[in-house]
Amino acid sequence: MLTLAAALLLSPVSTPVQLASTPAPLHGTLLTPEGQTQAVALILPGSGPTDRDGNSAQFAIRAASYRLLAEGLVERGIATIRIDKRGVGESAAAGPAEAELRFSAYVADARAWADEAATKAGQPCAWLIGHSEGALIALAAVAADDDRICGLVLLSGAGRPAGAVLREQMTALPEPLNSRASEVVSELEAGRTVADPPVELAALFRPSVQPYLISWLALDPARLAAAYDGPIFIGQGATDLQVTLTDAEAIKAAQPRAQLVIWDGVNHVLKTAPAERAANVATYLDPALPLAPGVIEAVAAFILK
Repeated sequence: MLTLAAALLLSPVSTPVQLASTPAPLHGTLLTPEGQTQAVALILPGSGPTDRDGNSAQFAIRAASYRLLAEGLVERGIATIRIDKRGVGESAAAGPAEAELRFSAYVADARAWADEAATKAGQPCAWLIGHSEGALIALAAVAADDDRICGLVLLSGAGRPAGAVLREQMTALPEPLNSRASEVVSELEAGRTVADPPVELAALFRPSVQPYLISWLALDPARLAAAYDGPIFIGQGATDLQVTLTDAEAIKAAQPRAQLVIWDGVNHVLKTAPAERAANVATYLDPALPLAPGVIEAVAAFILK
C-alpha cells in the first residue's frame, strides 16, 4: 500500500473527462494520484450555478472548495471526479430549459458519473461526496441500492425537507412578505405552481423554476438516510450560516450508524470562519484560503478505513 509520505512526493494527474448525455455531454475533471489509487470519489456540487470547483459567478462565490477538497484527497491516494452539473459551466449545453429541469435529472447524472468514476479509476465502486444540495442528490442517488456506489460523505447538507429549511431562512423577511413566502412554499409542497409569487422573491420563486422546486421539496433527507444501509459520513461546520447543526443531527438520528463530525469554527464552504456574518461571507470570496484543518483529514480517513 502506498504510504502517505510516498504519496506526497508524487504529482497528481488532472484529466478532463466527459459523460455521454442528451442533448450534450456532461463535463468534469478527474484528479488521480500518480501512484496507487486507493479509492475514488465523485464530488457533487451544491445548488444553483455552482461549478466543478465550487464557484458561482451568479452568487459571487470564489471559494474553490471542491478543487481544494480534491487536491487534499489526492494527496492521500483518493482520486476524484468533480463535475459541472447539467446546465452549468462546460456542461451548459446539456441543460434543458429551466421549466423542464427536475431534481431527478441530477440524481440520474450522479449515478452515471459514479459508474464512470469507478471505471476510470479502476475501482469497484465510487464514493459520493455531496456538498449542500449535493448531499441530498447523493442520498437520493443511493435509493435504488446501486452497488457501484461505495457510500456517502455528506458535507453541509440539509437534514430536513427543503420546505422547513426555506421557512427558517425566510424568518428574516419582513411581514407580510414572510407570510406570503411561506404560503408559496406550502403550495409548492402540495405540488401546485403559483402564478403570482412576490416580486421581491422572483429570483427564488419565478414560475419557470417552480417545477424544479416542487420536485426538490418532495424529498426528505432524513427518510432517505434511514433507508440506506451503506456507510454514511456527516460533516457539519458549527458556524455554517446556511445549514445548521439541527440538520446534521437529524440525519444522524435517522441513521444512527452514520458517523457525525462537527467542526468548530467552520462555515458552509468548509473554511475557518467566525459566526459574524460579514467575516464569514468574506471566506466565500477567497480561493487562496485553505479548507479548515480537519476537514480533508476526516473525509479521507472515513473513505479509507
